[in-house]
Formats: sequence, C-alpha cells, structure tokens
Amino acid sequence: MSFPTFVKMVEVSPRDGLQNEATLVPADIKIAFINALSDTGLSVIEATSFVSAKWVPQLADNLSVFQGITQKKGVSYPVLVPNLAGFKAALAAGVKEVAVFTTPSEQFSQHNTNCTVAESVARIAEVITAAQANNIRVRGYLSCVLGCPYEGEISPYAVADLAEKLLQLGCYEISLGDTIGVGTPAKTKILLETVKKKIPVEQLAVHFHDTYGQALANIYVALECGVHVVDSSVSGLGGCPYAKGATGNVASEDVLYLLNGLGIETGVDLKKLVSAGQYISNYLQKQSQSKVNLAVTASTMNSKK
Repeated sequence: MSFPTFVKMVEVSPRDGLQNEATLVPADIKIAFINALSDTGLSVIEATSFVSAKWVPQLADNLSVFQGITQKKGVSYPVLVPNLAGFKAALAAGVKEVAVFTTPSEQFSQHNTNCTVAESVARIAEVITAAQANNIRVRGYLSCVLGCPYEGEISPYAVADLAEKLLQLGCYEISLGDTIGVGTPAKTKILLETVKKKIPVEQLAVHFHDTYGQALANIYVALECGVHVVDSSVSGLGGCPYAKGATGNVASEDVLYLLNGLGIETGVDLKKLVSAGQYISNYLQKQSQSKVNLAVTASTMNSKK
C-alpha cells in the first residue's frame, strides 16, 4: 500500500475553528494562539477572514489579528475572502494568499452566501482576477462535497465539475470539504476517484468534520488515493452555522498522530501542537475534542504526580 511520504497540514482553527464561538475571543488571545501554532512546524495557518463583521462578529478584528501576528519565515498565513471587497481589504492588510469558497449545493449556497452557485463562482472569478494582478495566491474551498443539510446526497460528478472550474479560473489548490461530516470511507473513495479524473491529485486537499466519527477513516482513504494535503483544526474546534448538528473539524493532533503512525513526514511537533490546542481550549473553557490531546495531557499530568 502506497502513502505520500510527506503531508502538508493546513491549520484552520484561527478562522474556521473560532468563527462560530459564541464568546468573542480578544485579538491578543488570537495573536498568541497563532504565534503558538507558528512554533509547531506547521507551514500553513489560516489566520482569519476578511468578511463583514455583521455576518461573522468573531472575526471583526481581522486587521488587528493579521497585522499583530509574528509571521514566521516559511509559514503561509492565508485568509478567507467572500468577495472582491473582502479581497481588497485583505490586500491592504498585506496578505499574500487568500482562500475563496463555493459549493455544489444550490440550497447551501443560498443559505450560506445568499446567492446561487453560478453567482458565487462569478464572485470568485472577480477575486482571482484581482489576485493574479497582485501576485496573490488563491486556494479554493468546496463545501458539502459528501452531503448537504438541505439537499442530502451530492453528486461526485457535480463536485468534480466545480473543482475543475475553480482550477481553470486560477486556484492553485482545491480543498474538498465534508462540511456536515456525513462522509464514509467508501463514499470518500468514490468522490476522490471521480474528482481525480478532472483534477491532478497534487492539487487536491481534504477537509473533514468529525460529526459521525468518520474523519480519520476518511483521511486514511484520502491518503491511499494519493492526497497529500489535509486541513484540520487543533482540539477539533469549529462547526458550521448553516449546517445544524455539524460538529468541529477533525482535530489536528489526531491527524498528526495518525500520520506519525504511518511514517509520513509533516514537520510538525506533536507536543507543541497539543500545547497550542490546550491554550485555546483553556481560554474557551471547554474540553479539547482531540483524543490525542486529552491522552497526552493526562499522561503528562500523571507523570508529574
């Protein structure tokens, strides 16, 4: 069985993980959190989103956070932008990479961004045109690729066609998101084999939520399919406001433990990752959703007794 020799872990907790937290997290806490993540060896940390504070109050401090972090050499700090206005704000802040998003689900698109899929793609095209003019890299997200809370099953062919469209527009990488965590290994394999017919596997990433406890199994299948980019969030932070019951992203600590066990290089230090996860969990006063984080923390505490 062949696995990638190296996997790039994309840490999404500062944005995707925190955006739906009811308690506002101060900018200084977010900055300290991102700086801690920067020290783990991660090469990509999604820092924030330049979106309207009206829609995402948690990220209203996007400028303060992005300009306040200590940007480490060799680490990329992309931000999510919903439209051209968001891109212009990100550009003014000094951002070097942005992420855009859409979905193959018409109903999810309407609930999430109040527009059709075609309209969302048109917005993305505007952003990419502006980004290319300013030498800014663009990553693409597809939501609800394995199921939608409004439409149910999603055709893998629809996902493949939309992913191909984003690639043609200029996205350098397409992240396939199981937003409500309903995917299974069998469905994941079918999806990836279908998408790979349109998109080189080198330009694919996976983004799983662990609602039904299938995320790690799905990632294992993705690795078997040749995917070598995995999105995750420390302590399993995150969720989706437009997908009822969708729990957090797969925990970065758990993903790293899996990758380490398979002998796959990442460049990420597990102890430092656990520490960063504990830092933000302690601030939020909630237990980490990472089994590895809980196990390592318990083991450390026992050794000190």
